[in-house]
Amino acid sequence: MFAESDIIPWEDTDPGVKRKIMAYDDKLMMVVVSFIKGSVGYLHSHPHRQVSYIVSGKFEVEINGEKKILKEGDSYFAAPNLKHGVVCFEEGKLIDVFTPVREDFLKAKK
Repeated sequence: MFAESDIIPWEDTDPGVKRKIMAYDDKLMMVVVSFIKGSVGYLHSHPHRQVSYIVSGKFEVEINGEKKILKEGDSYFAAPNLKHGVVCFEEGKLIDVFTPVREDFLKAKK
């Protein structure tokens, strides 16, 4: 029921990118993702709905071929199966929320 960030370990995903799975059940998952300047969340797609909030930094976000520069306080929505990704222009963090749960993230953790 409670997720204390200080005791949840970071998981390295891609060069300069790491994540913490904060809380989840079978229908919903919240993840914090940290990026160093210049790192990339490569274009990908998945069957989950995703909404992301930019906690800090500046990112070029691409969704379905459209690009936009977003900063702290902005957010975006990626519908199921749309290609999306980010390039980090200023070191920062995102909060990603998925529905349903990202089973692939849980398997990668084991």
